[in-house]
Amino acid sequence: MSSSLVRRQSFASAHLVDDFDLSPKDRGRTASAENRWVFECAWEVANKVGGIYTVIRSKAGETIEELGDQYTLLGPYNEACVRTEVEVMDEPDNECLKNTLNNMRQRGIKITFGRWLIDGYPKVILFDIGSAAWMLDQWKNEFWDVASIGIPWHDREANDAIIFGFLITWFLGEFRAQFSSDSNPMIIAHFHEWLAGIAIVLLRCRHIDVSTIFTTHATLLGRYLCAGNVDFYNNLDKKLKIDPVAKGSRGKVDQHLGFDIDKEAGERGIYHRYCIERAAAHCASVFTTVSDITAFECEHLLRRKPDIILPNGLNVIKFQAIHEFQNLHAKAKEKINDFIRGHFYGHYDFNLDKTLYFFIAGRYEFSNKGADLFIESLARLNHYMKSCNSDVTVVAFLIFPARTNSFNVDSLKGQAVSKQLKETVADIQKKIGTRMFEAALAGKLPDGNDMLRSEDMVKLKRCIYATQRPNLPPVCTHNVVDDAHDPVLNHIRRVQLFNNRHDRVKVVFHPEFLSSTNPLFACDYEEFVRGCHLGVFPSYYEPWGYTPAECTVMGIPSVTTNLSGFGCFVSQHVADPTSYGIYIVDRRNKGLEESVQQLAQYMFDFTRLTRRQRIIQRNRTERLSDLLDWKSLGLYYRKARQLALQKTHPDTFDRLQDNPATAFMMPRPASVPASPTSSRSSTPPPTDDDSDSDGGRKE
Repeated sequence: MSSSLVRRQSFASAHLVDDFDLSPKDRGRTASAENRWVFECAWEVANKVGGIYTVIRSKAGETIEELGDQYTLLGPYNEACVRTEVEVMDEPDNECLKNTLNNMRQRGIKITFGRWLIDGYPKVILFDIGSAAWMLDQWKNEFWDVASIGIPWHDREANDAIIFGFLITWFLGEFRAQFSSDSNPMIIAHFHEWLAGIAIVLLRCRHIDVSTIFTTHATLLGRYLCAGNVDFYNNLDKKLKIDPVAKGSRGKVDQHLGFDIDKEAGERGIYHRYCIERAAAHCASVFTTVSDITAFECEHLLRRKPDIILPNGLNVIKFQAIHEFQNLHAKAKEKINDFIRGHFYGHYDFNLDKTLYFFIAGRYEFSNKGADLFIESLARLNHYMKSCNSDVTVVAFLIFPARTNSFNVDSLKGQAVSKQLKETVADIQKKIGTRMFEAALAGKLPDGNDMLRSEDMVKLKRCIYATQRPNLPPVCTHNVVDDAHDPVLNHIRRVQLFNNRHDRVKVVFHPEFLSSTNPLFACDYEEFVRGCHLGVFPSYYEPWGYTPAECTVMGIPSVTTNLSGFGCFVSQHVADPTSYGIYIVDRRNKGLEESVQQLAQYMFDFTRLTRRQRIIQRNRTERLSDLLDWKSLGLYYRKARQLALQKTHPDTFDRLQDNPATAFMMPRPASVPASPTSSRSSTPPPTDDDSDSDGGRKE
């Protein structure tokens, strides 16, 4: 058995040891015997509209392993998604579910029951929001009566949330009523985000016997405040300074915060949404969030400390041999090389074997995602590399969806010129091969003049002359709408990264998500990530951070921050993140200039690694994938469900111990020295450990 496999097994066993008596993964046999039912409710169930869709979809298989058909997902009906993702069925097998759906359908509610076509094949119940729209005014009045929260008529999303919340409450109430008083069913309902949170308030006010869990993946007000370029985290726990003159005009002021949260939410037109989110957090049996940094945010904005942290995971695909993912990197990198050859035609004077690909990707939130920090650090990196006469070239990709008119003509021309040259060379190669074969068959040694003829030279010269261009390679691959006010383009103009020949850092802004059907850059996102060398995500506001997590699972080193949930999680579970290819920029305790310098230094140190050192580092990065696997992280969701039952059924469940076992800590690799004084930019020679072998010379 290889040492890497032993290490993974020891991690799993150590990570799962704690003081909680968790139910086994028996596909629902234990849950059925205990009459335990779990419903998970979110706007993103079989409805691809946000990141929570990825969480629920990827987690479903692991949840089914534990709960089987005792687990059901509840969501809104979206016809476009249902046609492609859901196998619609007539009726559920369970009589209680069947009677519940029939009772609601008899009242005019359209409900779709089926199976979601994902791992685990879970049951889904989807409610048609439009079929209950006629009850909107009645339900809004009722919600005002029980919660004193008014919903503006023009906020369509909040109105849909009201209908959705009342339908979920109706369903759970009907389902609970199907059981006799002595059967004592244990029903757990897990809700994600404020859009589903209205049902928690209603269940509490109607005293329906359901254990509730509320998970906020990011607070509404926190996201808005961070987008406003405020020093959010350093002022969050400070007392508000009250102006005696303004105090009377503002009414009641929250004395405990550096922000007047009611005022801030009202000014941004989200006060009613904020009230729904805060009410759901306080009415839930168990309140959870996805990271420690978001828990800190929740404690001060929503005024309740989360009971447990539920980190986001991924479905990790393991390879039989460790060099397989290295081969995938080399294959995907060649696709990126083809794009670079075309994009930089006429200025293709750098060696692709000494070129590194960095990238940043995500929603187009310029400051929240750290794009400003990344571009500024690239300018510093360019200066560092030119100062030391580095022969390495860095191509930095920025993948943010923005409004565009069309592809940049110069970008399309570059790919066409490169393709034409490649086809011409291939045609000449074929002819030379035929002539060489004929000469050898005739018993003659091939002569150079006979092999490459004048007409072939003319074709080559015409193609070479076509690669000349009077202008610099474009920074952006598309024509951006109102590019004079685009934040990425303006920042690139400010630091003057224009892809000059003398620049060691080149920039490519691709304002569209990657796709294998893209005529300019035919490469899907996963393949693109595998082909890159470093993902850079210096986010200021990132409750979790799936992008660096995806890099880690694919064995690609990444940069994150101590203000992202992923960065906090890695800091807690990895003794020396840098040695595993996870670079954590300090954006909480350092100023902007210091964070820029730290990020620039991290990237500069990375450019000084040799190819073998980068291969070893990728092996180490991939070794962390077990930390992010739902097989490990699903444990936290099981803890939350048991905690909810313990709070609502204290006579049935013993009190959970307050001191769970110490969290698992990934040790430093054996090949890393105890002191960093030997070298700040290189990895020392590897040990004899098989998992640190290069897995082949080709990168």
